[in-house]
Amino acid sequence: MANLIDTIMDRTVVPGYTSVGYRVRRRLGTQGDLDVSMAGRSVLVTGATSGLGLAAAKGFAELGASVHVLARDPGRGERARAAIGDAGPATLHIADLASLDSVRAFAAEFTAAGHDLHVLVNNAGALIGERKLSPDGIELTFATDVLGPFLLTNLLLGRLRDCAPARLVNVSSGGMYTQRLDVDDLQFERRDYDGPDAYAAAKRALVILTELWAERLAGTGVVAHSMHPGWAATPGVETSLPRFNRVMGPLLRTAEEGADTIVWLGAAAEPAQSSGGFWHDRRRRPTHRVPWTRERPEDRLRLWQECCRLSGWTDPDESR
Repeated sequence: MANLIDTIMDRTVVPGYTSVGYRVRRRLGTQGDLDVSMAGRSVLVTGATSGLGLAAAKGFAELGASVHVLARDPGRGERARAAIGDAGPATLHIADLASLDSVRAFAAEFTAAGHDLHVLVNNAGALIGERKLSPDGIELTFATDVLGPFLLTNLLLGRLRDCAPARLVNVSSGGMYTQRLDVDDLQFERRDYDGPDAYAAAKRALVILTELWAERLAGTGVVAHSMHPGWAATPGVETSLPRFNRVMGPLLRTAEEGADTIVWLGAAAEPAQSSGGFWHDRRRRPTHRVPWTRERPEDRLRLWQECCRLSGWTDPDESR
C-alpha cells in the first residue's frame, strides 16, 4: 500500500512534489532518519551558498563528513562556510562554473592539494529570464547547469576513483520531464528563448550525462546518480519564478526537505548498490513520463561529444 500511495503521488505531480508528499512519505516510513556516519569522508558541494546546496552541505556535515563548499561569490561563500561550520568542518573554494577557465583552475588546485573526494554533488544551477552568454560565449544556463559540471566532474574523476568507494550526485529538476533532448539546439540558438524551458532542457541533459557516467564508471567503485528535489522554497525559486513561488508558497518544501535525497544518495548504503538512477524522495523514478521526450542512443552520444567539444575536454575513451 505504501508503494502504491507513493507512486500515485509521484504520477500526479502536485501531491508528490510539495511538502505534503515529503511528509506523507515520512509517515509511510520511506523518509526515516539517516542513521549513518560519514566520519572520514569528504564531500564537495557546488552552489552551496544557499537553498538546496547549503542544506545538503549542512546535512553532510551533521553526519560527520568534511565538506568542501564551491561558491562563485567569496562573501556569500564565507557566510555559508561559517553556517556549515556549526555542524562540522567546512572548506571554502571559489570558482565560477560558467567559466571553463575558472573550473579548470579550481580542479587543478583541488587535485594538487591532495584533497580526498568521496562524494561530488553538482548542485549549482542558473535559471535566467533572457538569453545571455557565459565568458566563453556559451548560453549561460547550459554553461552553468551542464557544461561546467561536465568539465568539473571529468577533471575530478581521478580523485573519486582514488578514494573509491565514491559517489557522483547530480541535482536535476522535475521540470526536465517536460523537455526532450534537442542535441541540434542545446543553447537555444534556433528557438525562442524561454528561461524555464532552457533550465528544464539543461536538467534533462544532466540526467542523460549521469547515465553515461554510470556506464563509463562501471567497475571503478564510483557510482553516479541524479535526483530531483521536488518543489522547494529557495532563493533561486523566489528570484527566478516569483509567480510560482507566490502561488505555491504554502506548499513548497523547505530547503532541507528538498535536499534530503541529495544527502541520502551521498551517505546511505542503498544507493551504493546501483548506478545511473534518477531519484526523488529516496526512491528511483522513471526518467520519462511521455514517449515523445525519449532521446535516441545516437543523440546521447552526440550530447557527450558536444560537451567534450565545447568544454575542451579530451575524452580518454575516445583516444583508445
